[in-house]
Amino acid sequence: MIWEQIVGLAEDGNVAIAWATNTESGFDFQTYGNNRRIPIDEDGLRLVLFQPDT
Repeated sequence: MIWEQIVGLAEDGNVAIAWATNTESGFDFQTYGNNRRIPIDEDGLRLVLFQPDT
């Protein structure tokens, strides 16, 4: 699968992948690494929580 290849190449980096899907938000996504983008579920709606830089 493409995701496993991307994660294998990411090393210490961050990766985010998004795709269109049949959900209320119209998309879904997955992240890898110490990413500032955190997927959250708010009453069935998939949202992106963006944490400030530390």
